[in-house]
Amino acid sequence: MIINKIKIIMFSLLLIFFFQKNSLSLENKIIYKINNEIITSVDLQNEINYLIALNPNLKNLEKNEIIKISKKSIIREKIKRIEIYNQFENPKAPTEFLENILKNIYNRIGINNLDNFKDYLKVNNVEYKNVLSKIETEALWNELIVFKYSKKVKIDQKKLREKIIKDKTLEDKSYLMSEIVFEVTKTDEFKEKYQEIIETINNNGFDNAALKYSISETANLGGKLNWINEKSLNNTIVKALNLIKKNEYTEPIPVPGGFIILYINDIKIRKSNKNIENELKKLIEESNNNQLNQFSKIYFNKIRENMEINEI
Repeated sequence: MIINKIKIIMFSLLLIFFFQKNSLSLENKIIYKINNEIITSVDLQNEINYLIALNPNLKNLEKNEIIKISKKSIIREKIKRIEIYNQFENPKAPTEFLENILKNIYNRIGINNLDNFKDYLKVNNVEYKNVLSKIETEALWNELIVFKYSKKVKIDQKKLREKIIKDKTLEDKSYLMSEIVFEVTKTDEFKEKYQEIIETINNNGFDNAALKYSISETANLGGKLNWINEKSLNNTIVKALNLIKKNEYTEPIPVPGGFIILYINDIKIRKSNKNIENELKKLIEESNNNQLNQFSKIYFNKIRENMEINEI
């Protein structure tokens, strides 16, 4: 009798497992097809969890807004990954290299070490291996951009050197900023798009506006940038930044491929040691990165237009 009861219980458990498994499989629907690649509803939920983990304020938005932002993000990642595999054979980035990139990411959200970050991801239902995969996609994409465009980067070292020498100030100013890069296809769309962005900034914060509207690589991080030396910025951007203070944002600034809005999170001013060669090296690196970022946006838009994106 006991054995029969055990058999009944085991059979019931198997039935529960069977129906749960099938229920989950029914929920995991294909929602997008990009060329021959698919994006499922489970992929989308994983993306939502990932974005909220990196940007907790995202939870303050309406559910449909979170879904829109997550769809945009995962489609962008899938497009990049498709192109990476089109251009490279068996692309792979070293784990140590990826973990160094990760350090910058988790430091931005106030986490000090990798183990604590892994624990944080578990709490937020995010798999560490999926985060590594995302970071790898960005790293390989950057490698692709360098491969394609490094020879097109133009830096006038003589002009940069003269700029350093002519600068008589004894202070060195750097900005910790966030960005929203947006584009409009028609001139008459600009005012409406800009107004939407401003309303989102005022109602939900700059980071959520960046997640929603920015086409930059930094969108998934709420538009957050690393510290940038003022000397590496062009005169138009410097003038715009000089009109605002910490915790304020600029008017839209024209850049190749669209417009940029910059928000000042912090300002750091230190005494300049006037080591011309060291300053020149920093400016060359930052100028190189700025130009490659512009090429990245242009190249992404180009390949996106040539991909077949279908919502199922």
